[in-house]
Amino acid sequence: MYQSIQELKNALAGRVRIRRDGVDMLEGITFQERLVDALVYSAVFNDEPNVKDVCKWIIWEAGLELGVYAASIQEMYVAKSRGEILHKTIPAINIRGLTYDAARALVRSVKRNRVGAFILEIARSEIDYTMQSPSEYAAVIIAAAIREGYQGHVFLQGDHFQINRDKYEKDPEKELLSLKQLIKDAVDAGFYNIDIDTSTLVDMDKPTAEEQQENNIRLTTEILSYIRGIEPIGITISVGGEIGEIGGKNSTEEELQAYLKGLQRELESGLHGISKISIQTGTVHGGIPLSDGTLAQARLDFDTLSQLSHIAIEKFGLAGAVQHGASTLPIDTFHKFPDTNTAEVHLATQFQNILYEMLPSGLKDEIYVYLKENFDEERKEGQSNEQFIYRIRKKGLGPFKQKMWDLHASVRTDIGNKLEKQFDIIFEKLRVANTMDVVRKIIKPVYIHKPIPDGLMY
Repeated sequence: MYQSIQELKNALAGRVRIRRDGVDMLEGITFQERLVDALVYSAVFNDEPNVKDVCKWIIWEAGLELGVYAASIQEMYVAKSRGEILHKTIPAINIRGLTYDAARALVRSVKRNRVGAFILEIARSEIDYTMQSPSEYAAVIIAAAIREGYQGHVFLQGDHFQINRDKYEKDPEKELLSLKQLIKDAVDAGFYNIDIDTSTLVDMDKPTAEEQQENNIRLTTEILSYIRGIEPIGITISVGGEIGEIGGKNSTEEELQAYLKGLQRELESGLHGISKISIQTGTVHGGIPLSDGTLAQARLDFDTLSQLSHIAIEKFGLAGAVQHGASTLPIDTFHKFPDTNTAEVHLATQFQNILYEMLPSGLKDEIYVYLKENFDEERKEGQSNEQFIYRIRKKGLGPFKQKMWDLHASVRTDIGNKLEKQFDIIFEKLRVANTMDVVRKIIKPVYIHKPIPDGLMY
């Protein structure tokens, strides 16, 4: 880890030339193979915020110089809505722990399978319990791409950028400002894909779908307008909406049409709307653990998914419906997503499960003791110890982040290899292998440079 900006400058001397508007790569291979590991570690774990900021800036600008750039998937979804890209479902992958190694595994799979259609995302709730800010997450993903010699676009996405209902009811303005600040931070970090989730404010006690979705429509419109006002020049941020809280009742055609028609009425003329719509079809985030810690079989309604995705495409010009909470479904059902022309499927928990399965027993036991000592009040009545740990163990990822990054290289390699095989299967099942060329024809590079941090100029 670089302890100071001066130490960092010394390491870069003769290898990377710093300019006010970017960097010149003098020794690209050296940077890729020897410097980026220390840079990303310092960007995540250094105690000095200034050093962190400098490391993140160098990773971003080095990425641009080496051909790695953040991008919006908007134009691809426009093409999908026109029927130019059929029966392919884009995986949106949330990496909660051991992020650098997991992202490197993903990039290796992307390169080998020539995948162009993939998203890396993090949810508002995950930012908190994994202790990964948008700027940190972006830096780690781009560093992983550099380390693996990848060149091309990276779709970074804010997942479930959500209004907290309880906080909103207590102080609507404060909660809305908090969400807008998160969006601003994410866009500044390179997240050019944002999923707005104000479905938490759907009021099912109202008599009609239009009235039930009223708050959802109003707030989606306001947040969408805000996003359009802060997007970088040359970028149209891909924005998603949501009509049904994941884990609740299944969405209906009536709800979908009420929400999308309401958005069309409310949006200013000429303003880009949403590109996709998240619906509920029977899944629950993380799955449902049984008393022995195994997962109950989810009952996903593919008929509803197919019907609503078709309506979203044909009647409203969207890329289709989005499926959340799918990573714990049986892998042999994944081919049904492209069959139903699902736009996106969000995957998170299974990668977390693989991580925990392969952690050394000593570290895993240490995490579980910490969870029992600090979160026992969240244990539900009648819940077995296995169910409690399964539900709560995501909250151990942030406090033990550095210990996971500091695991022996052989352990991290084994975890990465298993994740890589999982990514291979997912890409094949969702039919996004060999999409690199077609996506690169649609997605044109837009290089966004960031202001140089204080203290870096010589």
